[in-house]
Amino acid sequence: MRNQRNELRLLKCIEQDCTLKPEQLAAMCDMTVEEVQSEIKQLEQDHVILGYKAIVNWDDTIDESVTALIEVSVTPQRDKGFDRIAERIYQYEEVESMYLTSGGFDFTVLITGRTLREVAMFVAERLSTIEGVTSCTTHFILKKYKEKHTVFQPQEEQKERPIFV
Repeated sequence: MRNQRNELRLLKCIEQDCTLKPEQLAAMCDMTVEEVQSEIKQLEQDHVILGYKAIVNWDDTIDESVTALIEVSVTPQRDKGFDRIAERIYQYEEVESMYLTSGGFDFTVLITGRTLREVAMFVAERLSTIEGVTSCTTHFILKKYKEKHTVFQPQEEQKERPIFV
C-alpha cells in the first residue's frame, strides 16, 4: 500500500528541483533510497510524473521569441463538451500550455513564436478558424517575473531585497 504523505512530499520535492539525487530526496522525505526509487518508478508508470523540465530564462539567451497568452471562447460540442476542441488546439506545436478556465472565456492557451507576426498569423489563420472557436483575445507577455515558483531576477537584486517565503 502506498504512503500518500510520503508520495506528496516526494512529488513536491521533485517539482521544486527535479535534479535532486535519490539520496537527497530520501533524506528530505524521510524515506530510504530504495523507497524513493520505487516510488518514482511507480509514479512514472501511473503517469503522475509526466516528465522533467528545466525552467529557462530565454530573455538571457540569444534565442529571440515571443510568448502570448490567448483567451479562447468556444461553443462546446454535443456529447464531447470542450474536450474535442481542446484536442484540436493543443495538437499544434506552438501551443506550450492549455487550460480550461472559468469566467469570461473558456480556454487559456500559451504559445511561443519567433515574432509577433508569427503569433498573430497563428491566431488568425489556424486557431480562430477551428470549428467551434467563437473568439480569441491575444495578450503578449512583455516580461516574466515569476514562473513555477522561480523568480526571474538577477542575483544582485535578490540579495539587495531578501524574499521571505
